[in-house]
Amino acid sequence: MRRRSKAPASPLPQLHGIDPVRVRLPEDPEGRWTGVREYLVERYGAAVGPGRVEGMLREGRFVGVDGPVGGDEPYAAGRHLWFHRDFPAETPVPFPIGVVHRDERIVVVDKPHFLATMPRGRHVTETALARLRRDLGLARLQPAHRLDRLTAGLVLFVVRPEDRGAYQTLFRDRAVRKEYEAVAPYDPAVELPVTVRSRIEKERGVMAAREVPGEPNAESGIELLGHAGGLGRYRLVPVTGRTHQLRVHMNGLGLPILDDPVYPVVREDGPEDFARPLRLLARTLEFTDPFTGDEVRFESRLALSGPSHAAEPHI
Repeated sequence: MRRRSKAPASPLPQLHGIDPVRVRLPEDPEGRWTGVREYLVERYGAAVGPGRVEGMLREGRFVGVDGPVGGDEPYAAGRHLWFHRDFPAETPVPFPIGVVHRDERIVVVDKPHFLATMPRGRHVTETALARLRRDLGLARLQPAHRLDRLTAGLVLFVVRPEDRGAYQTLFRDRAVRKEYEAVAPYDPAVELPVTVRSRIEKERGVMAAREVPGEPNAESGIELLGHAGGLGRYRLVPVTGRTHQLRVHMNGLGLPILDDPVYPVVREDGPEDFARPLRLLARTLEFTDPFTGDEVRFESRLALSGPSHAAEPHI
């Protein structure tokens, strides 16, 4: 079997903390593409429009190892091209990212509410990854795991790509102990602490996940920390990591997390209300560092508004 050669280094730098897109021209045994233009229009025309592809070619936006690529250049299978996509217009998230820990291998940060961990869909430059690459000057930074966009708190990033797999494996193998805090209604009829086990499924394109009959695939420990004024503060310890797991389990107990735009009712789409964040915080991360063997614990410096100690800052 023919081994594909390693891709050359990109001639384009990052833009706003985002890597350029790399394209490898595929084999063309049927001779479908006589020039670079025909291939690029076929591949990207449906997404951005053939006219936009033509415009990007005229602007020199497609680049090879030797410089800008013209649309009339002959097609050459195996050639690598790079370009920066057109970034969507994004509303800036008006909250800072706090650096909790930084060393030569990892950066642990407090991600604010409303900020996606990494580029996805309509959130590209307004993401924790893009911001940190720009602000810290760490172009190769990558997340070891994801934290839901609406949830605030701790996220671990890896400085060197060669170290990323070791930290990702910790999260994949559930070797990282996580604790969350939430503010939700207080109901004395709900017996706590409790371990909730259920089967959670989420359909692609559907906003809300749901609990269904069947073998449990999600487990969460839920404990009441205190209550006042009809609201409770809860410690949530997920054993598994299903999409929206903690939000689904709290809602299933009749204790939907305060200002949740999905559970129990999906809020109508509209501008973000930055004054009403989901009251869910990734409070702690604990694990054995795969390189040093040290037991490490990181704790968020953020605090949720709700029943809490008066000295804590509010987010």
